[in-house]
Amino acid sequence: MAAKEKIVYIVTHAGEDPERATMPFMLATAAQTMDVEAVVALQGSGVLLAKKGYLDNVQAPGLPALKNLVQTFVSENGKIFVCVPCIRERKIAESDLIESAVPGAAAALTQEILSANSTLVY
Repeated sequence: MAAKEKIVYIVTHAGEDPERATMPFMLATAAQTMDVEAVVALQGSGVLLAKKGYLDNVQAPGLPALKNLVQTFVSENGKIFVCVPCIRERKIAESDLIESAVPGAAAALTQEILSANSTLVY
């Protein structure tokens, strides 16, 4: 039996560029429907997407609501990794993160990337 395909999306944008913040989650939910394991890693200002309540205010014109995409992604067992140094820099406590966000550092993300077929950065 062949191993399941896997893709990692690295998100480095949040509300300052809602289109670039939304696209990786659109692709990740599409990958899930294709039975591809999808992992989303939030880095830089992208970590703001994991802050409770933040997604309520992020909407790119003409695209699905990011909050709904994230909920769908998580409900289909999608993984969201959040850069620990990035949240610390922005004074975001781990307790302020959405329930599905998993704080991690470089080694954890590197493992995900090494086990993936592809990695995309937004």
